[in-house]
Amino acid sequence: MAFQPDLALPAAADAIQSLAEIANRQGLARIVLLSGRGEEGALEAERRLATFEGEWTVVRCSWFSQNFSETFLADQVRSGEVSLPVGTMREPFIDARDIAEVVGAALMDAGHAGETYELTGPEALTFAEAVEAISAALGREVIYRQVTPGRFRERLLADGVDRELADLLVELFSVTMDGRNAAPADGVERALGRPPRSFADYALQTVREGKWAV
Repeated sequence: MAFQPDLALPAAADAIQSLAEIANRQGLARIVLLSGRGEEGALEAERRLATFEGEWTVVRCSWFSQNFSETFLADQVRSGEVSLPVGTMREPFIDARDIAEVVGAALMDAGHAGETYELTGPEALTFAEAVEAISAALGREVIYRQVTPGRFRERLLADGVDRELADLLVELFSVTMDGRNAAPADGVERALGRPPRSFADYALQTVREGKWAV
């Protein structure tokens, strides 16, 4: 289960409980919840998931590597400048391919019931270092600029991002980008028995797929 746009929203916990109750009535055997790493609001949704009578697994994630190539940030990369309200805080970006494999294993294989997996990449990078890795993979300059939350919101709106989502993104950056998620976790290795993909690997794969082509 994945709640859009984020489990931090007040309505999320009720929605997760409703889905768990429907799953109980339908006799589902397993559920996996995509949760937020370091998000207090997501914890209540996790607690509600426990009302599911079958096997449940929680997968906690923070920043997806693919945020740079499949959201508003893709256009910023193409423009040659990524601007966010984040300074030297580090984030162990997680490749969405690893998330998909962990979720698939939890749904299809035994041994994951009741587990909470915190999924991260193998190393913590600053956002400037992540953009440098993207620039190196592309073979052209992409710069990183730290901006104020207000400037960030203005750019989101100018880029056509919905106002409610823009406000949520500003709030999430203000709350979770304080270093609480900086330490890499072992969830991918625990679930799959292998290390997670690196951010550099993600950047090279994304270039091969042409997602940042101008």
